[in-house]
Amino acid sequence: MREDEALKLLLDWFKGRGKVAVLLSGGVDSSVVTAAAKRALGDAAVAITVRSITLPPDELEAAKNIANLLGVKHVVIDHDELKDPEFVKNPPNRCYYCKKGMLVRVKEAVKGLEVEQVVDGTNADDLKGYRPGALALLEEGVRSPLAELGIGKSMVRRLAKSLNLPNADKPSMACLASRFPYNQPLNLEALVRVAKAELKVRELVGVKQVRVRDHAGVARIEVGRDERKLFFNELLMDAIYQHLKALGFIYVTLDLAGYREGSLNEALNKSSS
Repeated sequence: MREDEALKLLLDWFKGRGKVAVLLSGGVDSSVVTAAAKRALGDAAVAITVRSITLPPDELEAAKNIANLLGVKHVVIDHDELKDPEFVKNPPNRCYYCKKGMLVRVKEAVKGLEVEQVVDGTNADDLKGYRPGALALLEEGVRSPLAELGIGKSMVRRLAKSLNLPNADKPSMACLASRFPYNQPLNLEALVRVAKAELKVRELVGVKQVRVRDHAGVARIEVGRDERKLFFNELLMDAIYQHLKALGFIYVTLDLAGYREGSLNEALNKSSS
């Protein structure tokens, strides 16, 4: 499928939907959906960003920049996942509780906007992995046009480039809760710590893709496979260790396999096999 064909499908999807609210995270998927909604619906498209402790610090600014670039009305709402005891327990289906609480909050916030449909940026490839949050989307009536049209990540990036979006090559991002092994309880201090750690690693090393996984005080750093070589400097490794140690980590390690999406699911899959 060519980009122009995929874009036409996406624009046609929005026809007759009335006023639509797009959950804009600042990533490439939701940015493409927001751009298409704006082009298809004009002022009947609105972008919604949920500001919470699990949103990486620079993602809110990214969402604001995309909304401003597209000229779409942008509403930022606040939500505190830590008020949900099931989310705090961090079970394997944590994403369900996270997404469920967030969507309930979103639906409350858009009542005054006369929104007829809430959509998100889930793409077709997302549905291939372990996605307990997908059930919450279904239960709350949130639609995922990219997934419904069979548009995967590579096409999304091609669409982003054709739409001149500045984040077409932006690495994928996930909420900060994904940095913790399942059943390791979540708290504000730990979430802030991993956020600060990732910002520091980016600053010191210059990597594009990074995750700092917190294994009960052990920092396991994942970076893009082609970026691992950037760590091969003793002074740099010392600096990373000192900074993360100052944040409260007991040990600091580099994952030799590099970044891979859903790496914490590896233990889950092993235990169920």
